[in-house]
Amino acid sequence: MPFRTRSAYAFLAPYLLVFATFWVWPIINSFLISFQNTRINPWKYSFQANWGRLFYDPAFYNALYNTLIILVIQVPVMIALATVMAVMLNSPLLKARPLFRFAFFAPVVVGEVAYAAVFRLMFSLDFGVINKMISAIGFSPISWFDNANAAMAVIILAVTWRWAGYNAIIILAGLQAIPDDVYEAATLDRVSKVQQFFHITLPLLKPIILFCVVLSVIGTMQLFTEPFLITNRGGPGGGTETLGLFLYRQGFTALNFGYASAIAYTMAALAVAISLLNLWVGRDPK
Repeated sequence: MPFRTRSAYAFLAPYLLVFATFWVWPIINSFLISFQNTRINPWKYSFQANWGRLFYDPAFYNALYNTLIILVIQVPVMIALATVMAVMLNSPLLKARPLFRFAFFAPVVVGEVAYAAVFRLMFSLDFGVINKMISAIGFSPISWFDNANAAMAVIILAVTWRWAGYNAIIILAGLQAIPDDVYEAATLDRVSKVQQFFHITLPLLKPIILFCVVLSVIGTMQLFTEPFLITNRGGPGGGTETLGLFLYRQGFTALNFGYASAIAYTMAALAVAISLLNLWVGRDPK
């Protein structure tokens, strides 16, 4: 092996060692643990204890249902809102554009615990500002956290508020990569702004939007902080428990590490499958 090649591997060795120790081995070990019954001592191989239980566990299907509800409702709404925000931020008519870009991106910088606490206070039945506004217009206050649908709506609003601006900045970068000549030619052909948006902007932004959708799908499948803190660990009665929260409950509350590992790999497989489906649906026809 040439000296320069040996030198390169020598410099890479510390990183590769850390990567193998803290990434590769835990992933492999977690997969092996998913086939063991960790509720007995010593642990023993048992496919039925974890993977067999997974297919018949109503609590798992409840968490899966809640996660898919958030995925189906929140992700399309957030991506649509982010696209509109990006178009507005890209408008030459908008003054102080850097300030608005920072304002829309700022929620991502806020700590998850802090913003979750703020949302829980905002929707409080007794002193929340949302119920104060509802009462001011003559309606009865809503007990947001005692109703599963209302609590789910709060989580969807919170996640959308946090990540819409982040996706808008990504889409904005894609907008700025579109040549101005395309719009100038369309304007000369008397194509309206609305038609330009649907027939020029959106088709050219499709790869960027698909990228944002895939990121959002992966993030939603791992959703944990919002149901844990805003709705008090997936309440009421598990009505907002997501797969991420269900995994946490099995692994760190019930200490059932084998079942938690099976749930983790199921989450990863679902995220990959849904992401690939999005890429397939959004592919360019040949």
